[in-house]
Amino acid sequence: MERTGPPARFTGLLAVCSAALLAAAGLVASAPAATAADADLARNGGFEAGLDGWTCSGGSGTVVSTPVHSGTSALKATPAGSDNAKCSQTVTVKPDSTYTLQAWVRGDYVYLGASGTGTTDVSTWTQSAGSYTKLGTSFKTGPATTSVTVYTHGWYGTAAYYADDLTLVGPGGAPATVPAAPTGLKAGTATSTSVPLSWTASAGATGYQVYRDGTKVQTATGPSATVTGLTASTAYSFQVSAVNAAGESAKSAAVSATTTSGGGQEGGGGDLPAHALVGYLHASFANGSGYTRMADVPDSWDVINLAFGEPTSVTSGDIRFSLCPVAECPGVESEAEFKAAVKAKQAAGKKVLISIGGQNGQVQLNSTAARDTFVSSVSKIIDTYGLDGLDIDFEGHSLSLNTGDTDFRNPTSPVVVNLISAVKTLKAKYGDDFVLTMAPETFFVQLGYQYYGSGPWGGQDPRAGAYLPVIHALRDDLTLLHVQDYNSGSIMGLDNQYHSMGGADFHIAMTDMLLTGFPVAGDQTKVFPALRPDQVAIGLPASTQAGNGHTSPAEVTKALNCLTKKTDCGGYQTHGTYPGLRGLMAWSINWDRFNNGEFAKNFDAYFGN
Repeated sequence: MERTGPPARFTGLLAVCSAALLAAAGLVASAPAATAADADLARNGGFEAGLDGWTCSGGSGTVVSTPVHSGTSALKATPAGSDNAKCSQTVTVKPDSTYTLQAWVRGDYVYLGASGTGTTDVSTWTQSAGSYTKLGTSFKTGPATTSVTVYTHGWYGTAAYYADDLTLVGPGGAPATVPAAPTGLKAGTATSTSVPLSWTASAGATGYQVYRDGTKVQTATGPSATVTGLTASTAYSFQVSAVNAAGESAKSAAVSATTTSGGGQEGGGGDLPAHALVGYLHASFANGSGYTRMADVPDSWDVINLAFGEPTSVTSGDIRFSLCPVAECPGVESEAEFKAAVKAKQAAGKKVLISIGGQNGQVQLNSTAARDTFVSSVSKIIDTYGLDGLDIDFEGHSLSLNTGDTDFRNPTSPVVVNLISAVKTLKAKYGDDFVLTMAPETFFVQLGYQYYGSGPWGGQDPRAGAYLPVIHALRDDLTLLHVQDYNSGSIMGLDNQYHSMGGADFHIAMTDMLLTGFPVAGDQTKVFPALRPDQVAIGLPASTQAGNGHTSPAEVTKALNCLTKKTDCGGYQTHGTYPGLRGLMAWSINWDRFNNGEFAKNFDAYFGN
């Protein structure tokens, strides 16, 4: 979260880091020569049979007779809104084998790539091609890879592009066979509205179908899923099947689970409303939005995060918080007035938390001494002001993964391990009513679908996906995760397309990842499990002045409709329907007041508050 006006720092950060990731991993490579045993595996790469074998997002693709590179047909695909006109096909390949991907393209910002390689996914592009231009790249498949997806796409808001004569040259893979039925299906701890499921992965599966009482209710990319929208105190039977290009397996053995009676909130903060509005209050500083006294925070805000508690130094772990100085905030209340206003908000059912970090508050708990100081200093702030819990807003270089730390389930990096330990200590100290929220940036969470830490060969940005081990280790204590869906570059969703901030599509895709789960860095043996819908809120800027990626109220409503009702979904189809989605987070309360309360009014109107 940034203190000043329209921030561009993270957009640049992701652009630079993404470039570094691509360069370090050699994603744009020259194509090696084919061998005699190699064959072109792409189906209908010249589009002479129309779109046979190809799938184009949002109906964006068609076949035209001019302009063509050769033959009589070529692909024409037109980006529209948040759809980049991605056309793709899945091809059977051999493990541990090298492939060369080439195509002739025409247009502005045309991309060619391959995903699901099992090593490093590749892409290449041209900024402007007034006539047909050859693009090419190559990759090696992983030891267990039997299929890859090849694709072309354009860019958001640009004109149509053309592609022709796409080839994928390399050793042909064995024909796909239907995978075996999944085994080991287990139900985790149920809530009143959801049941988490996990199972043993089936060899050769590219996805899974989840059945509730014999009816298919959702899909999953890895061996876990959370079934939502259930009725309290009800018994259900679940099964799963495995799918790939050859078809669907038989269903697994059934497992039964019964939802709880409800009335409580797992993860702490038991009396939050079913749909909550979370906001940050500029309590320790001023900016162009103006100072807002605690007593003047509108009643719409259910969770009020005090921005910010900051460390005395990056590595000290010593967190301090004080109200904005009078010289900076002439209207600031006294400490006694502030504490009284906190109590009044709590009496009205609101939660007030201390948020640690922000743009300027880099926190690195490199040692156990820093960890212990963090616990004692945060406890002092909570006790001094009578607060309900903690919000972790670690940004910048606060969290990163050491080389060799490759499994989010068993982290070894001290800054991660010590943070997890510190928060668990605070939770144990304050008990079940302790409210724990987190506000990471997309770079530290959803980017982990593609990249995790410095990668298996080193050279990637070590911060990529670095929040995942923290979220995972604390998921049973976590009240709310509200990822910042702003100040972000484009992020790949579970549809293996890139999504850009500012519209409903971005929030739908990013939130669906959290509620579906995803393989970390594409590794199907390391799947980040889905969070419960009541643990997730969507983070947005409250106004155009608050951050890059502001989303209009109409687009926010579309995102909520898609996620909670599966309507207004546009080109992205969610893996489930999530009526229990907790709500929205905004940066910030101050910026919303500056904007005449538009954000809060839209939330209240949608949820009938």
